[in-house]
Amino acid sequence: MTTSAPVKLLAAPQFTLLPPLSLYIHIPWCVRKCPYCDFNSHEARGALPEEAYVAALIADLEMALPQVWGRPVLTLFIGGGTPSLFSVRALDALLSGVRARLPLAVDAEITLEANPGTVEAEKFSGFRAAGINRLSLGVQSFNDRHLAALGRIHGADDARRAAELALRTFDNVNLDLMYGLPGQTPAEAEADIAAAVAYAPQHVSAYHLTIEPNTYFHRYPPVVPDDDMAADMQTAVESQLAAAGYEHYETSAFARAGRQSRHNLNYWQFGDYLGLGAGAHGKISFKNNILRESRTRQPKAYLERAGSAAALNEHRQVSVAELPGEFMMNALRLHAGFDIGLFAARTGIELTAVLPRLDQAEARGLIIRDHLRIVPTPLGQRFLNDLIGLFLA
Repeated sequence: MTTSAPVKLLAAPQFTLLPPLSLYIHIPWCVRKCPYCDFNSHEARGALPEEAYVAALIADLEMALPQVWGRPVLTLFIGGGTPSLFSVRALDALLSGVRARLPLAVDAEITLEANPGTVEAEKFSGFRAAGINRLSLGVQSFNDRHLAALGRIHGADDARRAAELALRTFDNVNLDLMYGLPGQTPAEAEADIAAAVAYAPQHVSAYHLTIEPNTYFHRYPPVVPDDDMAADMQTAVESQLAAAGYEHYETSAFARAGRQSRHNLNYWQFGDYLGLGAGAHGKISFKNNILRESRTRQPKAYLERAGSAAALNEHRQVSVAELPGEFMMNALRLHAGFDIGLFAARTGIELTAVLPRLDQAEARGLIIRDHLRIVPTPLGQRFLNDLIGLFLA
């Protein structure tokens, strides 16, 4: 068994310039919990407490302001759950409240997640007028049989109508798709990608279905394509998107030139993000340390506690020993890798601290490096967990 070389660590990180800051807002409700979903989502029962939840989010933000005071917010992402269940009025009030309290950049990328089963033309126009300038649409498949197997509330016709409407309303749209689905053939996976490409979205996210703990699929596993067939699907999906002009810039992300997700790039480049809402996570850097936070997961408890320390599940300083692993877990997902100087800029420790581990990764053919960049090889991309594992504390 190969063991990782020890890491030479500094006493504490030292930042001369804080990382870029993003804001993530979590809206936890959905129409129905999907059997594969391990996100913090809860089936809506009755009317949503929109006004109370927006007020809780603003109270949460006000409590967090001292941690990010004066720092510009470059991207904002509203995820879930299904945020598009909220009304235009509620999202407009939320965005107004954020702008009144944080210096949101004039050209900030503001993304909203939506599902085809919650699509209305008037609502999409209202979201755009409220300031949403990027839409991420959870299509997953354009095949009725596979959508039913995934427990989705929409059908293939809904998915097509939603994609058309999204691209008529927004000039920056991501279509989320999955492959390796129960009963799916390689030809069907390719047909889904072809259908997405036909709409010419600016961004495509193509994920392999994974069976996560604490999901219905984990308790009652469906019959899915075997590893060899799934690998063939992945190769075909990547080739198809490349042929259509999409850059494969991250493990599951493909974009037209200049249309990469700025919000997700900030995650992958180990930037900072403030997380608000039930179950939201955050990472905030200070001069000599990095703080990790998470909010309580249950919506009812969050509504009762938001704005007080009781709403926090986690509030801790990241140890120096964890920083190399946390950085590499994000940055090595990027197919172009990262600039050498980014490691010290984001972790506050010198790259020399992990040179033995870099040597080991290079010797195994998992990375290539020079005096400018460190880049995962195709082998490193394929065995990403093994590569990242070399840097974990």
